[in-house]
Amino acid sequence: MKILVVDDCATTRKLLSLYLKSKGYEVVTAENGLDALEKVGKENVNLVLSDLNMPYMDGIEFVKSLRANPDTAELPVVMVTTEADPEEKEKAMKAGANGYMIKPVTAEMVARNIKEIMKELFGKGGSSDA
Repeated sequence: MKILVVDDCATTRKLLSLYLKSKGYEVVTAENGLDALEKVGKENVNLVLSDLNMPYMDGIEFVKSLRANPDTAELPVVMVTTEADPEEKEKAMKAGANGYMIKPVTAEMVARNIKEIMKELFGKGGSSDA
């Protein structure tokens, strides 16, 4: 399974990448929503972990762009952000995010969230090692 990590902070991208790789996932990274849209088009990603606040294109606009494209409309997206404000979470979910985690996150939190979302999307027929 290939996961795209989108965050304008290099340290966060590196940390999330290390978490995911330690759990056996393949990882691609992007610095912002525009960069991420390009990578989604090139790489065969199965899930996206995206920051909310980024330059050029924030997480909300990124999710809206994914949902507007028939090729990426079903791609699962989890927001990983410092925004603890319920209104921000509501905005992200309305835009089409499948999940919302507040930083700082642990490898276990990330893995658990990914498994829950994959289970929701694919039901019991999904892979148990996701």
